Amino acid sequence: MRFMVMIKASEDSEADVEPQEGLLLEMGKYNEQLVAAGIMRDGAGLMSSAKGARVTIENGEAIVTDGPFAEIKEVIAGFWIWECKSLQEAIDWVAKCPVAHGQNHFEVRQMHELEDFATEGEGYEQHKKVEAQLAAQKAGA
Repeated sequence: MRFMVMIKASEDSEADVEPQEGLLLEMGKYNEQLVAAGIMRDGAGLMSSAKGARVTIENGEAIVTDGPFAEIKEVIAGFWIWECKSLQEAIDWVAKCPVAHGQNHFEVRQMHELEDFATEGEGYEQHKKVEAQLAAQKAGA
């Protein structure tokens, strides 16, 4: 099972306050544990919402709202993609995370797999083709 673990924003992350060296080291060690356990597939911190935009599509037209966004609780400051045996395993790993920027709010969401929707047909084949292309890109990187 794949999970996206989202780190919610804080006032510090939205103000682009850089984490102290000690925290960077702790997070690096934590990420190494995730990799060594075979759980971490990807992850990154995100710049503040002031450097982003929200896009709403209405009747085929893109409506852009530039950041920053007022509701910090709705902003994501970073993410991981993990492969875990269960939601509980993902939660257990989140509980071990060093608290970054005073943040203590995370959201864990299981990701759909293609097989949740289909195992045959043209749409299935198209998605399998894209997965193969992505795997080839990663292998060549």
